[in-house]
Amino acid sequence: METRIKLSAVALAVAGVFLAGCASAASTQTESSQTGDAASPEATSTPEAPLELPQGGREIFPEYRLVGFSGAGGDPSFALGRLTGDLDARCREIKRIGKDYAYGRTVQPIFENISTTVTASPGEDGKYRFRRSNKEIREYLAAARECKAILLLNIQPGRSEFMPEMKHFERFLKEPDVGVALDPEWAMDPDKRPNLDLGRTTGKELNDAAIYLSEIVQEYNLPEKVMVYHQFNDTVDNPKQLRPQEGIAIVRSIDGLGGPAAKTETYDTLVKGQPKFIHPGFKLFYSEDVNPPWGSRLMTPKEVMSLKPRPEYILYE
Repeated sequence: METRIKLSAVALAVAGVFLAGCASAASTQTESSQTGDAASPEATSTPEAPLELPQGGREIFPEYRLVGFSGAGGDPSFALGRLTGDLDARCREIKRIGKDYAYGRTVQPIFENISTTVTASPGEDGKYRFRRSNKEIREYLAAARECKAILLLNIQPGRSEFMPEMKHFERFLKEPDVGVALDPEWAMDPDKRPNLDLGRTTGKELNDAAIYLSEIVQEYNLPEKVMVYHQFNDTVDNPKQLRPQEGIAIVRSIDGLGGPAAKTETYDTLVKGQPKFIHPGFKLFYSEDVNPPWGSRLMTPKEVMSLKPRPEYILYE
């Protein structure tokens, strides 16, 4: 059309030079990539900062003291413990209680979800356990993050074992703020039944779990991960088989029942000779510690913190 502007000879020449320059630059870039020349500083990406714990840092101890609740939600017939219902309200309660346990440390809230729950009936696979849904775990993780809490997946394996139950939830264990709490009391031999017999585990089984978690920490460059094992009476055989593992903060929670005198006696007995790499923990029960036939009253934070060694993990159920 007549209204179009025609390029002059000079404009065409300039355009030709520009296109030639682009082709030369593209050729040079291709040759550079083929010969392995280093990228320019402008093209170098900034390395991502290492993932940290909910309140900062990469190591649990001695900066933090862990204080929390355990429980599980979902259908009322399967809801358990203190950590159910309004999780935001439970977060506020943990923080209020936690102030009495600081003793010079930062209190790190703990959400301990009973992710594999022991059952009285064998179920279709005969394992006497029920796995919480991924949906429930995600809900607890979201609430924990709102609270700047660490989520622990509590494993009551029934006639299953710790390792397959942990691997079932591996997608969550790859997160920087998720650890585990293992319950030997509910680890049943093939000929034993929950509520009729007391479960047991071994130091080797606990060590295998710690190695597995350590490998996840190292592969994904995660901050230190918490591994609690709850001990009700003498439920761990050959405990010396448990060894320190890189990137894992191992906690042994003493879960004796009853009033202050009985619980203190159980704690004093079980912590004798405990290795330094195992951090002391203590569990309180809102029902069993208060009501007959075992209980009398709940221990106060001051009484708990008078235990020797002083607990670094305190859990209410």
